[in-house]
Amino acid sequence: MKIEHIAIWTRDLEQMRTFYETYFGAKAGRKYRNPVTEFESYFLEFESGSRLELMTRPGIQELPRDPGLHYQGLVHLALSVGSRERVTELTERLRQDGFSIIGEPRTTGDGYFESVVPDPEGNRIEITI
Repeated sequence: MKIEHIAIWTRDLEQMRTFYETYFGAKAGRKYRNPVTEFESYFLEFESGSRLELMTRPGIQELPRDPGLHYQGLVHLALSVGSRERVTELTERLRQDGFSIIGEPRTTGDGYFESVVPDPEGNRIEITI
């Protein structure tokens, strides 16, 4: 069994697509649009075959977001970049591009090497080996 995909409601579909393509090598499929409901989405596929669906439509309620606080529900997406060096390099690239780093590169108590950055809409992205 495997997780087929994870979906995220978003305010700015194109900005989010660009973020995941630019920093994590995702490839967007064709944009889907339902003219009746005004629903739009992209499926983004990563090199491993895992997929992320980005979705938008008018009227979606926004949750309070503070990437530094914890809320019940989905906590983060962990994206593997292959090495400690790549974790550190990508973290620095994101910092230089103006993203806040809410978890500096480190080895966790359970042995993961990771950093944490919010995507453009505040979803926590754990960058790991």
